[in-house]
Amino acid sequence: MLENFIAFGLAKEIYKSCKRVRLPRTLYEQLQRASASVALNLAEGAGKRTAPEQKRFYGIALGSLRECEAIIELEEIGDAELKRKLDQLGAILYKLSNKSEIRKPD
Repeated sequence: MLENFIAFGLAKEIYKSCKRVRLPRTLYEQLQRASASVALNLAEGAGKRTAPEQKRFYGIALGSLRECEAIIELEEIGDAELKRKLDQLGAILYKLSNKSEIRKPD
């Protein structure tokens, strides 16, 4: 199911990219937790039965994504591809967390 979920695939790419970012230890660890949280909350949300439950987890994923963006911004990381992926996933998560009805990924 998750292999067809575009948002989850993008979250995995972001997680892997964040592992390569050089940061002070405390921020590096926080970035790892936040980027993992994005993917994990997408997966958990996809497994929920009702739209309100799904939206809750997609909203949490969006918050974690914003945390990743903040760390990248604070440390002035110039990885254009990572920033593009963060923006793309942010748009997807915003839509998922605000939709009135959510369809399960195939």
